[in-house]
Amino acid sequence: MRRILLKVAYDGTEYCGWQFQPNGITIEEVLNRELSALFHEDIRVIGASRTDSGVHAMGNIAVFDTESRIPGDKVLFAVNQRLPEDIRVQESREVPLSFHPRKVNGVKTYEYRIYNRRVENPILGRYSYFCYYDLDVEKMRQAAAFLTGEHDFKSFCTPNSHAETTVRTLYSLDIRREENGLIILRLSGSGFLYNMVRIIAGTLMRVGTGMYPPEHVKEILEARDRRAAGPTAPAKGLTLVSLEYEKAPQEMVAGENEYYRYELDQRELASGSEHPVSHLTVCRSTEEEFPGVVERMVHQGFRNGAEQVFVRDLEGEIPENPEPSSAGTVRKSRLASGQRYGLYVLGENENGWFPAVFISAGEDSP
Repeated sequence: MRRILLKVAYDGTEYCGWQFQPNGITIEEVLNRELSALFHEDIRVIGASRTDSGVHAMGNIAVFDTESRIPGDKVLFAVNQRLPEDIRVQESREVPLSFHPRKVNGVKTYEYRIYNRRVENPILGRYSYFCYYDLDVEKMRQAAAFLTGEHDFKSFCTPNSHAETTVRTLYSLDIRREENGLIILRLSGSGFLYNMVRIIAGTLMRVGTGMYPPEHVKEILEARDRRAAGPTAPAKGLTLVSLEYEKAPQEMVAGENEYYRYELDQRELASGSEHPVSHLTVCRSTEEEFPGVVERMVHQGFRNGAEQVFVRDLEGEIPENPEPSSAGTVRKSRLASGQRYGLYVLGENENGWFPAVFISAGEDSP
């Protein structure tokens, strides 16, 4: 058995998104059909990003397994002869059977295009959203600055999302205006929630028209309520540009905002240690955010390949009447043996570090 990776570009106008739907044809359905006919096997692709109905892509990633001996880099030529004109495989290659496109860390980049002129352009209109009102790009940039970094983007996610957590890291959000009237929002992040980019686009357009001041975007973030944000912008303006995967684990993973700061030390992972151990240090955190930080980052440590993740809390509760010591104020860690964080439970304290242990999702809390 071999696993083949495909980089797929498509015009999503005529499709009901990526994932199979009973009410219309999808990108996944077409790929499965044509790959199965080509290889004379029952092929089922696994996509990295389940784009919505009408959304386009320049480089979505998918994998499938096959018994065929066709070289991985030749698959694209064979399958492209069978695919419709609005779907094309840009690249194909063999990857390890363990590779899963949704379980590898990387950077995902989207663009949202707004055609901002007095009169619509029928050519540009297929891949952009027409906005008649003049948009103030500088104010939109000021608002965008509040969104970069690690935040809880619950206000920018559809209410019926099944995401385990609504915390995401937005590495950059650049906005530029081109001479032809296009305003292009380019967003790169560790991952995106359902409809997140389109809700951000709809909210920033309200800033651009003057309906919201730029600083109101910070209030929307803090509300953690979808009703606080602007409308979901139409799908046709959205394009998945690229997915770039990590070739090796980062030595250090850090996150910081006004509520918390943490560091995940993965140097043993990055060095290729035979039995790698990672260490999570919560440098500071509010009481409300603390459990979520521990759960998310312990999970990431194990997912990245650590055989064990140890946790420590540098900022615990300060006793009402602390006794002075040479080391400074006495603090009590918020961590304790037996505490459960999602699918993990803490073991016995080892010199200030608590080992996290995976437990069955069905087990009762210790």
